[in-house]
Amino acid sequence: MPFPTHRFYEDVLALFCACVFVSLGVVFFSTHQLLTGGTAGIAIIGTYLSPFSFGEIFFVVNLPFYLLAWTKLSKRFTINTFISVTMVSVMTEYMYKVITIAEIDPVFAAMGGGMMIGVGLLIMFRHKSSLGGLGILALYMQNRFNIRAGNIGLMVDCIILFSSLFLFDLYLVLLSVIGAITLNILIAVNHRPGRYNVPPKNN
Repeated sequence: MPFPTHRFYEDVLALFCACVFVSLGVVFFSTHQLLTGGTAGIAIIGTYLSPFSFGEIFFVVNLPFYLLAWTKLSKRFTINTFISVTMVSVMTEYMYKVITIAEIDPVFAAMGGGMMIGVGLLIMFRHKSSLGGLGILALYMQNRFNIRAGNIGLMVDCIILFSSLFLFDLYLVLLSVIGAITLNILIAVNHRPGRYNVPPKNN
């Protein structure tokens, strides 16, 4: 199945909507201080261990992975991913100015947040983008070895969340696992090898 092409304005609109979904998912998680996997999870953990904000850490952690995307995937994918990461970094920093959640059930926050981040990622994948970092690695592994990105993401997320047991309360980690499973099942079911794959570098 050929990778779908989109006009510039279609990419801009789609990536903006995707970043809104992801940022809202992060807001859902933050209402109960839930964690997630990938570079976003690393950034959340970093906010507890350093004086820097989520947006700042998230942006910096993603920088080394752009080289893999640029050399092994495609330049367009790398540029779109850089734009997506930048927008999510900015949106999460200022989302509190436009939305305030007074009360939300923690299980729904985990599942709803995972769903929103998952939907945002699916939109990004379809428009040759990602949230960078380990997502880039997962897409490369999917294209190179035909392994579903969602399965790779779930494995990596479990490692990150398991490591967080040494830093956070068990109940918090279990809720975070629910969110991670929801997110990655959504991706594994809907983003299969051969469907919206990132094209090789020479395409």
